Amino acid sequence: MNEEQIRLVILDILDKIAPDEDLSDLDDSQPFRDQMELDSMDFLDIVMELRKRYRVQIPEEDYPNLVTMDSTVTYLHPLLKDVESPA
Repeated sequence: MNEEQIRLVILDILDKIAPDEDLSDLDDSQPFRDQMELDSMDFLDIVMELRKRYRVQIPEEDYPNLVTMDSTVTYLHPLLKDVESPA
């Protein structure tokens, strides 16, 4: 997957976790928690969904890499670069 495809996957996961949030004006450089009503369980749901969909293991010490959309995409790109994009 390329970076844009990864971004779309993250948006899809966020939409499932927080369906009432408006993701259309999400600022990729700002922390998700500053822009959305996400708690620590929601954050873990993101991690678990990535594990379920793509078998990506994200160690707890790497969670700070998933704070913003930009940092999440940058972190996931090497892990998902050989994964087929969802249709």
